[in-house]
Amino acid sequence: MRTHTGEKPYQCRQCDKAFSQNSNLIKHMRIHTREKTCQCNLGDKAFSMNCYPLKHMRTHTGEKTYQCRQCDKAFSLKTYLINHQRTHTRHRPYQCCQSDQAFSQNNSLIKHMRTHTGEKPLQCSLCVKTFSKNSDLITHLRTHTGEKPYQQ
Repeated sequence: MRTHTGEKPYQCRQCDKAFSQNSNLIKHMRIHTREKTCQCNLGDKAFSMNCYPLKHMRTHTGEKTYQCRQCDKAFSLKTYLINHQRTHTRHRPYQCCQSDQAFSQNNSLIKHMRTHTGEKPLQCSLCVKTFSKNSDLITHLRTHTGEKPYQQ
């Protein structure tokens, strides 16, 4: 009946999300507790939601069931296909609130926001330097290894 009425009496006390069934609230709480009840049999990955291991197994099998209709690319997850399709449509739903920049993927907006905040969450494992971009960290690591990939 709650499906029809829209009633959601089970409220999360940490983020105010509400659910029509208590079992859904219990599953949701794993996000906050970071409890991971499902373990991948082929790797080290663990999951908080029951559906994720099935999707994750595609990374081991190479199964790509989601095909782009505009090019030959195929993807293991529907979300990957949706993100890819934005390259064809040029749809950029993630807008920066501090500039006129817009992005097709949320993680690109998050990385962009570091230019405004100055946040540098990536730290070198060999020294104390921190970086806002992974590419800058990789370039920096070469100062420790002495690698010079662009020399002939």
